[in-house]
Amino acid sequence: MSEQPRRPRKPGKPYRRPQKDPVRLLAFEALRAVDERDAYANLVLPPLLRKAREKDGPEKFDARDAALATELVYGTLRRQGTYDAVIADCVDRPLREVDPPVLDVLSLGVHQLLGTRIPTHAAVSASVELARVVLGDGRAKFVNAVLRKVARDDLDGWLARVAPPYDEDPEDHLAVVHSHPRWVVSALWDSLGGGRAGIEELLAADNERPEVTLVARPGRATRDELLGEEAAVAGRWSPYAVRLSEGGEPGAVEAVREGRAGVQDEGSQLVALALADAPLDGPDRRWLDGCAGPGGKAALLGALAAERGAFLLASEKQPHRAGLVAKALAGNPGPYQVIAADGTRPPWRPGSFDRVLVDVPCTGLGALRRRPEARWRRRPEDLDGFAPLQRGLLREALEAVRVGGVVAYATCSPHLAETRAVVADVLKRRPGAELLDARPLLPGVPALGEGPDVQLWPHVHGTDAMYLALVRRTS
Repeated sequence: MSEQPRRPRKPGKPYRRPQKDPVRLLAFEALRAVDERDAYANLVLPPLLRKAREKDGPEKFDARDAALATELVYGTLRRQGTYDAVIADCVDRPLREVDPPVLDVLSLGVHQLLGTRIPTHAAVSASVELARVVLGDGRAKFVNAVLRKVARDDLDGWLARVAPPYDEDPEDHLAVVHSHPRWVVSALWDSLGGGRAGIEELLAADNERPEVTLVARPGRATRDELLGEEAAVAGRWSPYAVRLSEGGEPGAVEAVREGRAGVQDEGSQLVALALADAPLDGPDRRWLDGCAGPGGKAALLGALAAERGAFLLASEKQPHRAGLVAKALAGNPGPYQVIAADGTRPPWRPGSFDRVLVDVPCTGLGALRRRPEARWRRRPEDLDGFAPLQRGLLREALEAVRVGGVVAYATCSPHLAETRAVVADVLKRRPGAELLDARPLLPGVPALGEGPDVQLWPHVHGTDAMYLALVRRTS
């Protein structure tokens, strides 16, 4: 059989292989992991960056590459709600009908156009090349068409176009402009109180990159030691806190590598310090962290307890998280024990402890700076799932502490259903307990409200939105 002649190539540009951009490809992989596996970016991104740094050749990352990849991932996740509204205005179908990988490439492109100083032509061309690599040439044309529409205006222009006027729908306006689900805007506004200025400042703070804060664990490291590190400045409120300015790498700090210091938000440090400094009636020998995973507060409490010769029991329900607690406490100079146990069905006897901390599981709405994707995963009905657990943990904590001892109820959520409502409900049903004024135990910290409990805020205190109530058992 004779060989058929090849068809002549149609006139036009010769085919060009798509160019792989390691930075944008890594950012895309991180976003896909967040979407497909419900992973958190702060857990997915570090190993991806570490692997990229270890590569040889042109795909090896330097510090600038890592910084850009980090900005692309976190910036895209933080502004996802805003970018979805912009993309929806530029496509001819509902967003739910756009394949998620395509939407991720579009969102990365929109962030480069509207949220960075990357030149327009570079943002579009780099995004189209990424689309060619991960989606194919056909869908890359769709990406190109959408991004060229987006590039016709800046962020302010787009917000004026896609966000409803504030006077007509304040919550929806804020939801689009500041990229939070409407129900989260409503809940935060209720918790914060006040007018428009405060809620806008809070929502804007949620979209800022948080500083890395270290804690010098007492008896093991000093703040002065950490301040000797490059790019280190003293914390605002905690005597053990040191902040690393942009570019500071915790893993490069010797005390962190050795476990003598750790990464811990200053709000979390203040919660542990307030419990440790709360006045007691009677002895001060046995402390309990009843929800100890992953171990940051337990490590600080353990160090503080060691200075007084007190024993710390760190309990965590999930065995793998209990392992993280044990790692955080390794090398603690005082007596401690780590166990895997359910705080709602505790193995310890009632009245066994002088101080008890329960930093309860919650929606995490107070840490949206660090876990921006959480705002898109949480639903109002999640509150109903956490409520029985939160109440049960506080009830058992009050049984675990002796008469005259103190319980700290803490949560990284400012939602009233997870804070004051829980404490009020438990105290109403459990006589023999009283709220203490927590404010004097956070010396120097301003704007702590009317008390007796304390709510910290990102836009006011520069911390996660930690809530703290101190309760003394009286009978």
